[in-house]
Amino acid sequence: MHARRLTQLYIGLVLYGASAGLQVRSALGLDPWDAFHQGVALHTGWSIGMVSCVVGAAVLLFWIPLRQRPGLGTVSNVVLVGTSMDAALWVVPEPASLPLRVVLLAAAVVLNGAATGLYIGAGYGPGPRDGLMTGLHRRTGRSIRLVRTCIEVTVLAVGWLLGGTVGVGTVVYALAIGPVAQVFLRWFSRPGQGAAVRVSDDSPGPAPVPAAAEGTP
Repeated sequence: MHARRLTQLYIGLVLYGASAGLQVRSALGLDPWDAFHQGVALHTGWSIGMVSCVVGAAVLLFWIPLRQRPGLGTVSNVVLVGTSMDAALWVVPEPASLPLRVVLLAAAVVLNGAATGLYIGAGYGPGPRDGLMTGLHRRTGRSIRLVRTCIEVTVLAVGWLLGGTVGVGTVVYALAIGPVAQVFLRWFSRPGQGAAVRVSDDSPGPAPVPAAAEGTP
């Protein structure tokens, strides 16, 4: 059982990073955090995947005053997502036409939803950024919707100012990822977790957090 869950976790994290790489290659717009990562990468000379890893580790520091406890999925997220993103960017060439870019964007959103279902459904906990969201929600008493919106608007604005790609893909991702991830979370949640797993209407975004996993990751 544990071997299956671990396999599901790591496949999900690798695919999550690969989906992010595909969205970068589409050049049609990134989700808020990756727009921020890309903006930082443009100014540091680091790869976007390396920036993702460093930012993920930095965000974990904010878990300390929030009394959030990282789990295996949290730590693995920090390492694997950025690494697989860079690998995908190395393998997938820049598309030569707009139709190919649209296909890459669509594939990125579907793959991201599947990856979310896999790694969250494994039950080893949320990633660093989602743990920050749920921690602030608990500590401040503000709604998930408000906390997530404030965080993602802030990182998106900073990413855009730094040169990150913001566009139609950003909007498509924001609108589509919640429903897509909902489907895959139902498929990949472990037995007994199905009723607890939710993609809250208050928290659309890149990595929905199941109730059973909050506080673990």
